[in-house]
Amino acid sequence: MTLDKQLLAMLVCPLCQGKLKYDREAAEVKCHFDGLAFPIRDGIPVMLEEEARVMDTDEKLGKGSSGGDSA
Repeated sequence: MTLDKQLLAMLVCPLCQGKLKYDREAAEVKCHFDGLAFPIRDGIPVMLEEEARVMDTDEKLGKGSSGGDSA
């Protein structure tokens, strides 16, 4: 399931208000500045810090195996 492009354009990180990147394969939106990946459940991004996954160092630097689509 893909997210609506207008929704993606409006989403920002709830911590730093920075731009997020959409990772379709992982069903997440990612903030590389804070190193957090927010899950997408039933097509809805869950923008809660306590629900976010902490990304590893390679992922934060964009060296992960899955290339996300920019929002």
